[in-house]
Amino acid sequence: MSEDEATTLSDDDLKVVERLHTAYEAIKSETAKVIVGQSDVVEQLLIGIFARGHCLLVGVPGLAKTLMVHTIAQSLSLSFSRIQFTPDLMPSDITGTEVIEEDKATGRRDFKFLKGPIFANLVLADEINRTPPKTQAALLEAMQERQVTVGGERHVLEPPFFVLATQNPIEQEGTYPLPEAQLDRFMFNVLVDYPDEEEEFLIVRSTTGSAEPELSKVLDAKEVLELQGIVRKIPVADHVIRYAMKLVRMTRPAGQEAPDFVQHYVNWGAGPRASQYLVLSAKTRAVLYGRYFVTTEDIRAVAVPVLRHRIITNFNAEAEGIKPDDIVAQLIESLPRDESESLEGGKLPNVLRSANAS
Repeated sequence: MSEDEATTLSDDDLKVVERLHTAYEAIKSETAKVIVGQSDVVEQLLIGIFARGHCLLVGVPGLAKTLMVHTIAQSLSLSFSRIQFTPDLMPSDITGTEVIEEDKATGRRDFKFLKGPIFANLVLADEINRTPPKTQAALLEAMQERQVTVGGERHVLEPPFFVLATQNPIEQEGTYPLPEAQLDRFMFNVLVDYPDEEEEFLIVRSTTGSAEPELSKVLDAKEVLELQGIVRKIPVADHVIRYAMKLVRMTRPAGQEAPDFVQHYVNWGAGPRASQYLVLSAKTRAVLYGRYFVTTEDIRAVAVPVLRHRIITNFNAEAEGIKPDDIVAQLIESLPRDESESLEGGKLPNVLRSANAS
């Protein structure tokens, strides 16, 4: 889609797109005062937030995952809550509980609901795999329904609402891995990797002194909601939607579109929610970059964090060291970006056309 095709947006909408692009650059600048490097991680978290999604951050201890989330919450002027997940954590420790309160004047006793830490705009679920499935389910219900039910009464979570959960990939003893159906609720699986040598030098130098950076507020909750709304209005050309669908459908080993390497290495592929998240996150990325049209390059940019936790590899992949990221990378390489590239050798033809097109 070209810029001329984005005619469904009003002049006011285009101003909001520009404002979100400006805010994105400002937020990156503010987080850089505290977080060294990790620009891709910050971008993916912001895409998740403005797309109304939730993110799972996976990384070894000491990579500033908690600090990163807290810093973003500060720059967005959002209420922040951190829940440390432990084996003895109960659902009521997250959602809140009812207590009996007595009116000293009348002596009457009534139930009063005390809100839990889930009642915040941005909730950090630290080491979500360290708590039993019952407690995990309480959090994931809030993620999906954006409400909690206690004592038969429904309590709506005030928007905007996001859950950013963390997992430690190397320490699995005494943990409760999230089932695939619950992992599918997360828009992104964000990999937080080690910094390079120069970044680590800057981290050590900046964090071992007395200086404390001051963060400026870039947006507030009301503006975040407004900017979330504009993302949904961004038009997407049919060929971009079909590109996203094709990428997802190729991950399913039992499907006709699956390449040989998918059939050899994959047990289960991604479902339709992956296609939805690919398009939605691509729309958000386009707006963050100051564009009001979506390209296949946006789909490619968000494909790995959307798909890496939705592809279940088999024993063959494990034996050969093949990861879901490798599968996604090979799928992206096999798909053409546009019609002209589909003519090149090694690319799958007719990806950008309808299955019924002649």
